Amino acid sequence: MCSPEEAALLRLEEVHSATLARINSLILQPLLSADPEPSEPQARECLRLLQELHRSSQELWEVTEESLRSLWERQRHPHSIGLESLLLLRSPDRVLQVHMEYIESYTSCLVVQAFQKVAKRKSEYWRGQRKALRQLLTGMSSECSVGTTLAQALRQPLTQHVQQYVLLLLSLRDTIGERHPAKELVMHAVTLFGNLQSFMGQALDQAVATQALWHTLSSRQRDVLCTPAHRLLQDSQDVPVTVTPLRAERVLLFDDALVLLQGHNVHTFDLKLLWVDPGQERCMFHLLTPEEELSFCARDPQSQVVWQWKVTQAVCQALRDKKDFPVLGTGLEPAEPPACRCGLYTFRAEGRLCQATYEGEWFRGRPHGKGTLKWPNGRNHVGNFREGLEQGFGIHLVPQATEDKFDCYKCHWQEGSMCGYGICEYSSDEVYKGYFQDGLRHGFGVLDSAPQAPQPFRYTGHWEKGQRSGFGIQEDSDRGERYIGMWRADQRHGPGVVVTQAGVCYQGTFQVDKMVGPGVLLSEDDSLYEGSFTRDLTLVGKGKVTFPNGFTLEGSFSSGTGKGLYTQGVLDTAALPPDPSSTCKRQLGLGAFPVESRWQGVYSPFRDFVRAGCPGDLQEALLGFHVQSSRELRKSQEYLCCERSHPEDSAGSVEDILEELLQHREPETLQQYLRKALSNARHPLGKLLQTLMLTFQASYAGVGANKHLQGLAQEEVKQHAQELWAAYRGLLQVALQRKGQALEEEDEETRELHVHGLMLPLVLPSFYSELFTLYLLLHEREDSLYSQGITNLSLFPDTKLLEFLDVQKHLWPLKDLKLTTNQRYSLVRDKCFLSATECLQKIMTTVDPREKLEVLEKTYGEIEATVTRVLGREHKLPMDDLLPLLIYVVSRARIQHLGAEIHLIRDMMDPVHIGGLYDFLLTALESCYEHIQKEDMRLRHLPGHWDSRELW
Repeated sequence: MCSPEEAALLRLEEVHSATLARINSLILQPLLSADPEPSEPQARECLRLLQELHRSSQELWEVTEESLRSLWERQRHPHSIGLESLLLLRSPDRVLQVHMEYIESYTSCLVVQAFQKVAKRKSEYWRGQRKALRQLLTGMSSECSVGTTLAQALRQPLTQHVQQYVLLLLSLRDTIGERHPAKELVMHAVTLFGNLQSFMGQALDQAVATQALWHTLSSRQRDVLCTPAHRLLQDSQDVPVTVTPLRAERVLLFDDALVLLQGHNVHTFDLKLLWVDPGQERCMFHLLTPEEELSFCARDPQSQVVWQWKVTQAVCQALRDKKDFPVLGTGLEPAEPPACRCGLYTFRAEGRLCQATYEGEWFRGRPHGKGTLKWPNGRNHVGNFREGLEQGFGIHLVPQATEDKFDCYKCHWQEGSMCGYGICEYSSDEVYKGYFQDGLRHGFGVLDSAPQAPQPFRYTGHWEKGQRSGFGIQEDSDRGERYIGMWRADQRHGPGVVVTQAGVCYQGTFQVDKMVGPGVLLSEDDSLYEGSFTRDLTLVGKGKVTFPNGFTLEGSFSSGTGKGLYTQGVLDTAALPPDPSSTCKRQLGLGAFPVESRWQGVYSPFRDFVRAGCPGDLQEALLGFHVQSSRELRKSQEYLCCERSHPEDSAGSVEDILEELLQHREPETLQQYLRKALSNARHPLGKLLQTLMLTFQASYAGVGANKHLQGLAQEEVKQHAQELWAAYRGLLQVALQRKGQALEEEDEETRELHVHGLMLPLVLPSFYSELFTLYLLLHEREDSLYSQGITNLSLFPDTKLLEFLDVQKHLWPLKDLKLTTNQRYSLVRDKCFLSATECLQKIMTTVDPREKLEVLEKTYGEIEATVTRVLGREHKLPMDDLLPLLIYVVSRARIQHLGAEIHLIRDMMDPVHIGGLYDFLLTALESCYEHIQKEDMRLRHLPGHWDSRELW
């Protein structure tokens, strides 16, 4: 049989179900049908709240009916249906939620006095229903107003019903045994409904206090504050407190806002963005808000504790975005609100953030973490913040007057200003990629004009406080010119070189964007002018012209508009023609721009990064980032989620980089590690190399591919290798310091060994294309003579060529062989120094000078091996025998641009090889090269025609 407690629950549910049905028909339905749709906003709001109350009342009745049915089933079949089948035990959370929703709806109506307002519109009807209403109530005075009677009728049955729930469940808990299967369910239900009873009492008390508050406020204040959601938690009229600096007359703490009343002014503070800071002084604590710090001072410690505790708990409740359950501050959540939060706030105070709305992460009243700032004019910033200022990566959009045009800054920020690497896409379609400081371009950067600009340009170089200053290169595509030199205040100033597409070069001193004083002009035909220029680079004043044939013209020069060039001076025709090799090797800029100071803006950010100990938060400021285009960013508005680095490019965190660095210090693994690091643009070394490649291409590709700049380029490549080795050593030093170790000092000899033997071969391929082009242009005449000599020598059969080159016959592979002409031709073609020829041809397959020298050494070995086979004994070739044999092999290898190859090897070879075997072999190759250039003169004395068969 069922217990008496279950029977009592059954009767309780039956009564409650009937009461809810009667309330619906007697009160709620008439309230909703009192008037047609009202026109006033307040009346419409009351109607909406009553409709919500009716909906929640209907759900409450349905749950009560369902609970009643479960009790009936249990009553009918006590042996087959267990106690745990009761809805109150099976789904107490659901029953609880429905009761709470009803209480929320009811208290919202109570706060805005919805019952009184609706009752007034139909007062006659409600006076007639007063007797029926009193039947729903106990202890109700007949003097109460209609509105109060309605409120009591909608509240009292429910509070009494929940009270009975708790009593009956407690009795049921005490009657069943400890081992009963439903024991835990009953205990859980007792806890929940006990909490519900406490919550109802708290919610009703708050609603009544809030309703009473409105009568104490002015109509203006009431219009601002009277909303259904507000619940008064504390009033300074009950527990006095003073607030500075606002000097509020009254302080009201609601469950979602702190309100300070000051005359007619109402200052409202969102609790989600309120931080409680305990004061050091007695009876005082502080509240931090996004724009102000408020100091609360109470009369006594008890009052201070009440206010501080209630504000703290109200903030916790607001952050959880729900009513506290069971009672204020006693839930499972922590009693102290978190210092880090998310929220939205619009700044009102004057300043840079005035009218801006910030949405994102906060810390103690300041934007801190990821967030978005938006201004009314469309300007916005999305990224990271620290203590209220932009910090770290961020994307800043600044709208322009033109429709759908923005300046888009994708940069690293520090303390509210752009600082570090950034990419800026301007509404004018100009693009800047480089470094910033205090919001201005500073350090190294590249500025590109719009492709369709009337005068397209690209500047690659140094900046200072937003202006071009220091060493830089500017290319003027419209005029076909490139300026390489010094800048100041956005103008060419100091020594500089101008290279034109026509091959003309100028070098001189510039002031305020114009060339002044003496200078040098080199024309494409190697004519040299030394003297004065006008500001537009025309010859004027005293000067001297040296022509390619050696003639000189010295005197005064002038020019008129459209009238050509005038001169008055002395023409000297007695001079001998200059050596072509010396004429073409005139180099510009070598003394004007010391190589160690040209690209300090590239090296400096890396040095600063290393000097600071390679902090992880500055890694992106140094290396930059990959982001979507500004159009995609504006369209998607998903800035914070954009992928800023590609997995295949990622080198990992600084810690990972330094750790890996320590694992590859041995010579056998160091080269492999450096090659990998230099090829990765997301590694500090790789980023540095990539930027240096950019400067190199800007200087020497395209218009800059001029033979008179070869010296500058060669110097830079060597300097870059030194700087990259120093950069590696800097990273290694930081890695060792983090392990408590020290880096061994490196003497100059060891450093040179590592730079030329290890680093230079690794970095040279990155600059080789532009560098080798300059060598080709510089040695074009020599290579032309060499090519003609090769062409002439290729007309000789092998034996005739060996004879022509005065190769000792005992060294010929055909010695003492009695063969037919065909056999001899086949033998010579297949074996006459063919292995050495094929080996030498491999010199073009590598860019590493050391590997080229190794090819030359192997070629020498192949020649000696062939001679050894011919002589039948090991033989070391003296120079007199080696040189003609090497000339033979070189002529048959037919290596293009051998002069450029030789000079590049000579300039870039490791100094350790000077005076050694490699130096000897390279000198021999140089001799062969010079000899082949002169063969054209010797061949003129040979018969003009011969029978090739006869020569064999």
